[in-house]
Amino acid sequence: MKGILAALSLALAFALLPCAAPAQTADKDKSAAEARQKLHAETQSAIARLKKTDPGTDRFFRESAGYAVFPNVGKVGLLIGGGHGDGEVYQGGKPVGIASVSLGTVGLQAGAQEYSEIVFFKDAAALERFKQNKFEFSGSVSAVIAKAGAAKEAVYRDGYAVFVHPVGGAMAEAAVGGQKYKFKAD
Repeated sequence: MKGILAALSLALAFALLPCAAPAQTADKDKSAAEARQKLHAETQSAIARLKKTDPGTDRFFRESAGYAVFPNVGKVGLLIGGGHGDGEVYQGGKPVGIASVSLGTVGLQAGAQEYSEIVFFKDAAALERFKQNKFEFSGSVSAVIAKAGAAKEAVYRDGYAVFVHPVGGAMAEAAVGGQKYKFKAD
């Protein structure tokens, strides 16, 4: 009798198992949607901060073919450094996907910092390279530190312009490295 009850209980559990999977999938979808909404809000906040800090950046938003906004890039280092951040990619002023940036450095460095980074693409070809994951920065790239009036002197180099706005932390460094980006369309 115990064996039959155990078998029936096991059969019932297996019968109900597929019913639980859609609920878990729905929870994952809801969680992903909430994370996407949070990223969008953080992206909009980073754009507003940059425009407030330096209103001259408005021309880059108007004239570029698109831009990638990474509202929170975290970086740490002690001789070897690394960092990561997620963001949104815009084309024609509208979000077209999400992206991530990963970076690595080596050299004299110590500390931790967080910053926002916005990469503007001068033309459709530069934006397309980014969207095809064929876009990375080497140690020779320079970013404009967002401050009042900085955009006035900023120019596109090789089809892109980069603005960085410090959020918090401190880092001293004399290091070389690179940044690698990954894009995923909506």
